[in-house]
Parts: sequence; C-alpha cells; structure tokens
Amino acid sequence: MKEKSKPHLLHIFNTFNPGGAQTRLVALANHFGPSLRHSIVAMDGHFSCAEKFDPNLDITLIPLEVRKNTLVGNLKKFRGVLSRLDADRLITHNWGTIEWAVANWPLFVPHIHVEDGFGPDEANGQFLRRILARRLLLQKSLVVVPSLTLARIARHDWHISASRLRFVPNGVDCERFSRQNPETTSGARQPQGWQGNGAIIGTVATLRSEKNLSRLIRAFAEVLKKMPCRLVIVGDGSEIVSLKALAARLEVSNAVTFTGHINDPSPVYRQFDIFALTSDTEQMPYTVLEAMAAGCPIVATDVGDVRHMVAAPNRPFVVARDDGAVTSALFELLSNKELQRTIGNVNARHVEVAYDQRAMFRAFTELYQLRGLSS
Repeated sequence: MKEKSKPHLLHIFNTFNPGGAQTRLVALANHFGPSLRHSIVAMDGHFSCAEKFDPNLDITLIPLEVRKNTLVGNLKKFRGVLSRLDADRLITHNWGTIEWAVANWPLFVPHIHVEDGFGPDEANGQFLRRILARRLLLQKSLVVVPSLTLARIARHDWHISASRLRFVPNGVDCERFSRQNPETTSGARQPQGWQGNGAIIGTVATLRSEKNLSRLIRAFAEVLKKMPCRLVIVGDGSEIVSLKALAARLEVSNAVTFTGHINDPSPVYRQFDIFALTSDTEQMPYTVLEAMAAGCPIVATDVGDVRHMVAAPNRPFVVARDDGAVTSALFELLSNKELQRTIGNVNARHVEVAYDQRAMFRAFTELYQLRGLSS
C-alpha cells in the first residue's frame, strides 16, 4: 500500500545522463531528503546522473524499453507503469516524454510538465505539430518553465493559461561554486594535464550538436593567433571525436584540453578566466549560473534567457550565433584583465541575489506538497 504520509513522485526522462533537468532534480531531491519518494523512468535506460543522489533517499530507478513508431504499444506500457506505481504526481520533462501525457489522459495521475527548451532540430523554430500537440495535451496539466523566453512561448504558442503556468528559474548552490570556497584557496593554479599557456577559456557541456562547440573551437583558433591562451572543454558526448578532429585540423590541439566527464566540476570553474557558451539553443543553462557563481565573466551566444541571466556589465559579451562575434568578444575580454575581474565579481554578486537555489526550493516545495494543482 502507498505510504500516504510520503508523497510519491514519478519523474519521466528521455535519459538520466547529466543535463540541466537532471541536475535540477538531483538538487531538489537531495534538498527534500527522504520526506519524498521518487520513481525515475529513463526511456533509454541510462542513469549515470543518479550517482549524485544522496544514498539515503527513497529512489527507485526504472529503465524502460521504448520503441520508436510504436505509439499504441508504448502507450499501453506507459499506462501500465502509471497504474502499477500509483504515484501522487506524474512529472514529465521536455518534448520527448509528451506521450506520457497521452497515456495519462484524462489525468489518471495529476500531471506536471517541466519544459527546459528545445533540441537541435528546433534551434531555429518550433515544429507546428509539436505546438499543436502541446496545446492539446497540456491544457489540464501544470506547466513549469525556467526561462522568461519559454514562459512567453507557453502562453502565446502553446496557449497554456496563466493559472496553469509556473515560471521557476533554475537555482544554484552559490557557496559550492564560489571562488571563496575554502576547499580551493590553496593548491596549484593549473590542474595537471591542461595544455598550453596563457589565460584559460573554459566550458562545461554535454558534447552534442546543439552546443555547437565547433564554433567555440574555431573562435578560439582565431584568438590564439593574436595572444597566448588555452581552451578547456569539460564534458563528454557524441561529438567528441569530431571536435578533436577539428582542433587538429585547425592546428590548436596543443592548446585545447578535453577533460571528459567530471562528476563535480565546481573546482574546475574556479580555474577559468572566461567561461564560454556557444550553443545554438538554450533556455536557462545551469553551466552559466555555475560559472557566474564561480566569479567568471561570460562570453555566450544570445540564446534563451542568457542575456537576462548575466549581470548588466556582462551583457555586451552576449553576442550573435556567429563565429566572428564570439571571436571578437573573447579577444576583447581576454585583452582586459581588470574588466574580467570586475565582471566576474559582479556576476558572482548577481547570481547570489537572483539565482540562489533556495528560491527554487521554495517554488518546488509548493509543487511537491501537492498545492496549486487540482486532480
């Protein structure tokens, strides 16, 4: 029998490998502790981000085989999971889990849909069929978005009513990432194995096509012609082979370090002189918040809410999705150490005021305690 004193949340993901949505759930679950019961479905069977959960939590991981182009079979399977688990809330994440809303119709389990943004196929615009599907399937659901950009899209394109829409910005553990963290006040400036010399341009990302790290490598290659610097790319993913090949073709391999996945990148951010994000599509990237908390100035493409996230003095360095614009921004910032320090310090103060994770915890407390959504 379900333990009524402990709300049971069923979370649906395409994958539970590291990403913004997964990072947020880990932070929330660890904060709320064993007072909640979580079941997590990963439709690709991958759960590498689960290693970040506190081991004392009440969490069940559920791999689920999902076949493409077999809608009826998938819906039957999803409905079976919903019936068997008897959760208090179904929480789906992003477009790839929308079929669970179909299986859940008509609100077999009260539904929260969390939308974090778009994949590479919609980097330049939404597909009409997906707009129409969200209009139809999410009208009885509570829709949660982390960015103002997505909030506008949800209201105007998906026709989500104001009463069903929640804007909850992502939040970050500012103390953990701060350069003042006592755990990093001593030790070498450069972690062993980082190549090259000069200022460090760094990024943390899953190496997928929409992150467009090839743009960053090309821009870095141009900057390197003018001044000594190095590029550190933290993360792993399907693009790693092609990105290494690009660095080799541009003859910058001796100044570029691919670290692979790092479970806790917080100390690494503090080594960066500049944090770079060159994605084609984002909404409210955690990596930008983490880099700001670490006192980094940001060079980024103007996607999602990034321009609004950074402190005002940093906004001139949020630029078009263009190699030349990124190159110019990197070169200008690298050429002015005092400006780097000033912007980094202002970013750190700004993220403490606007994006500390405690505000996110308060917002999800209301959602998780089953207020604000009729069944």
